[in-house]
Amino acid sequence: MRDYVYYPGCSLKGNSKHYEESILPVFKELGFPLEELEDWNCCGATAYFSIDDLMATAICGRNLSLAEKRQRNIMAPCAGCYLTLKKANKVLRENSEKARKINQALEKAGCPYHGGIEVKHPLEVLIEDIGLDLIKDKVRYKLKGLKVACYYGCQLVRPFTDFDDPDYPTSLDQLMETIGAQPVPYSAKTRCCGGSLTGTIEEVGKRLNFILLKEAKRRGADVIVTLCPLCQFNLEIFQDKMAKDYGEDVTMPILYFSQLMGLAFGLAKEDLGFNRSIIDLKPLWPKLTNGGIV
Repeated sequence: MRDYVYYPGCSLKGNSKHYEESILPVFKELGFPLEELEDWNCCGATAYFSIDDLMATAICGRNLSLAEKRQRNIMAPCAGCYLTLKKANKVLRENSEKARKINQALEKAGCPYHGGIEVKHPLEVLIEDIGLDLIKDKVRYKLKGLKVACYYGCQLVRPFTDFDDPDYPTSLDQLMETIGAQPVPYSAKTRCCGGSLTGTIEEVGKRLNFILLKEAKRRGADVIVTLCPLCQFNLEIFQDKMAKDYGEDVTMPILYFSQLMGLAFGLAKEDLGFNRSIIDLKPLWPKLTNGGIV
């Protein structure tokens, strides 16, 4: 396994702090402590590419350059950061006028990039590089009795299709099974949460998230497990409004996969960011105590 440098992006330092609080100790427990990329900058998020494609690619290119100087690949937990960095990496490796223009600008800024690194998501690293066998060996407490709807969102498996199936991915489901949880059949696992629509056209975004929550409820899930900060935020923040507007209770905790991994590894729940959940987790804890020590 080649070393990775950890790119948190803006969300994991802000409203998704619980993602960082859980993913760092989980990787440390696996024997792969993560070092944060020094002097990283915002990736611009996916929307910036539709506003100023050259600048959006360039600011991502600076992060790629910083990682290349360290001779390490980038691991980006945020699905949006993962996609923008991966998209920029593809562009800057091409023999095109656009790539040459951006690479020349990066070099003038003291950030030359030669296309020497890869961009991966932690789920990809866990499945392909670390492996489920090692993860299984670290499980101290199986999460038996916990039914999870694995929600991937749009950006991890599309438009790039080199990791998992773009229509019905299973890697997160396999990971949850490895730590003892029970994934439910969830046909909405790659359906869009609306992204920034919740902040621009709220009714549209809210309806999209209601569909995701309702399907998870219909499938008998106790919790939705995700890997994207924006998906987590959207699914969690509007639940009270959905119940009021649509007359149906779809209350459900929305957790990061790394939080459940931490519990399965025997790490203290107080150290995994569960206190940041907006949805009351008290009804969930009995589900997490039906299992046993491995």
